[in-house]
Amino acid sequence: MLPIVLSSFLFILLLTVITVYGYRAYVRPSRIYDRVGGVADIAVDPDSVSVKPRDVVVRVFEQIGEQIPLSPMEQTVTRRDLIMAGFRSDAAIRMFYGIKVMFCVVMFLFALTLHRHITDNPVLRIVFLVAATGFGYYAPALYLESLVKKRQTELRLSLPDALDMMVVSVEAGLGLDQALQYVSREIEQNHPGLSDELSLVGLEMRAGKRRGEALRNLADRTGEPELRKLVAILIQTDRFGTSMGESLRTHSDFMRLRRKQEAEERAAKVGVKLVFPIFLFILPSMMLVAAGPALLKVFQDLFPMMQNFGK
Repeated sequence: MLPIVLSSFLFILLLTVITVYGYRAYVRPSRIYDRVGGVADIAVDPDSVSVKPRDVVVRVFEQIGEQIPLSPMEQTVTRRDLIMAGFRSDAAIRMFYGIKVMFCVVMFLFALTLHRHITDNPVLRIVFLVAATGFGYYAPALYLESLVKKRQTELRLSLPDALDMMVVSVEAGLGLDQALQYVSREIEQNHPGLSDELSLVGLEMRAGKRRGEALRNLADRTGEPELRKLVAILIQTDRFGTSMGESLRTHSDFMRLRRKQEAEERAAKVGVKLVFPIFLFILPSMMLVAAGPALLKVFQDLFPMMQNFGK
């Protein structure tokens, strides 16, 4: 019974992974292409539009998430994490909590199916059920945290190229607003995440927000320390009227120096980190290869001699 259940679970998991990858790699780009570059329809009858299964699943998750009572503080923290991960939709928080509830239920049912085959102790069965249910509830939050860290890393790695281009633009005579728009257009292919954030800053300023407020919103949306430093420099330079190009160039040199120091620090730690793998895995193998034949020869010759001395 247990192999059949595990095989079914792995098959469903593999099917889900293939479906998600197929949608993100093929279906979604084709839909965006059809929406942007396809032929526009003259009139569309709402009754004739078919509801796709994905839309039904999303709607179910959103309805489940709406039923969960949340405190204002928890909503604020979750929305901030979702925005940092790149999910700015109003329905993202409902979708997130709907996924948490459904994954919690799935893990509970999976644990309920397997707990009889794992142990005969009733206390351990209850512990297994509780642990699986708790993992199902907190796993989406851990995955969201990993997405936030991954996106912040991408923004940090793409910032030097954007900063160099911004220095060139400002020194060429463009204002800060025009420089941000120009940089966001130029880095769209190589660094889409930072391009999206910079274009959003331009949209906020065109909508009427002050430059300092739009830049602070950029720092709050990403949560990346390097972007916070850049925003602080831009706001102070704009407030005190100092040279924008000189400030950006100084910050760019500082970022290069810091990245060099971080690389040197990681390289210095490699020797310490290699001690345990060498001691546990490489050294026993080398000792076995180098001293193994000699030890076998000693045992073959020494033990018979010791037995003869005893006689």
